[in-house]
Amino acid sequence: MTVCCCHECASHPVLSLQDICYAYGRVKALDQVSGVFQKGSLVAIAGPNGAGKSTLLKILAGIIAPQSGQLIYAPDVGTIGYLPQISAVDRTYPISVRDAASAGLWPKTGSCISLCGKPRQLVNEALERVGLADNATRQIDELSGGQFQRLLFARLMLQDPDLILLDEPFAAVDADATQKFMEILLSWHEQGRTIICVLHDLMLVRKYFPQSFLLAGKCLGLGHTHQLFEQNLLSYDLDMAELHCPDENNSFADKGDV
Repeated sequence: MTVCCCHECASHPVLSLQDICYAYGRVKALDQVSGVFQKGSLVAIAGPNGAGKSTLLKILAGIIAPQSGQLIYAPDVGTIGYLPQISAVDRTYPISVRDAASAGLWPKTGSCISLCGKPRQLVNEALERVGLADNATRQIDELSGGQFQRLLFARLMLQDPDLILLDEPFAAVDADATQKFMEILLSWHEQGRTIICVLHDLMLVRKYFPQSFLLAGKCLGLGHTHQLFEQNLLSYDLDMAELHCPDENNSFADKGDV
């Protein structure tokens, strides 16, 4: 099964999952999850709470290893950028907003970078773009939840990654910030970068994400987002995070995988 964005990239997978399993004690988070993400795709991972979405994203980012199965990256996968949920980040560390954002430059420059000249300019531009320029000297523990999410996005921008993994990037931010972040994501997509994003809001999924990967411990369906809505795999009539498990005898793959 394959998730792709266009015919041109259909023969160029950037990463593949083969029977990925992961459990927390006796609780299975992921059970034989397989799939292929194509280079340049823009994919939403959707599913109910406890579906294993964040666990899968951590495996894709290399933060945790699958307990069984294989994760295979293409040789040209490039740099990987990961935006975690706010709750997963320690906000008590005594560091300024500018210094925290500059961590996005470390993969290319090292942690001993001096924030002057070009590096400082890049950090200031990123903070300006996410609306945090006036907060550059504040400590990160002084930020609101929405401001901290903007900071995480600025750090991701400075990483300049090829494969972008986002876990609920619009949580705690208002509609204006959501629109700003989506404009950035869409510009990255136009540049041919691969974007995989965990989302609960099906309105955002339908409006912006051409492909969806539906997860509830197992992969319940994947393919073109609008077709998944038409098949009632995703539905506005239910909770925004709810999925319907398809009939095993009438899978999406039988109707034309993408």
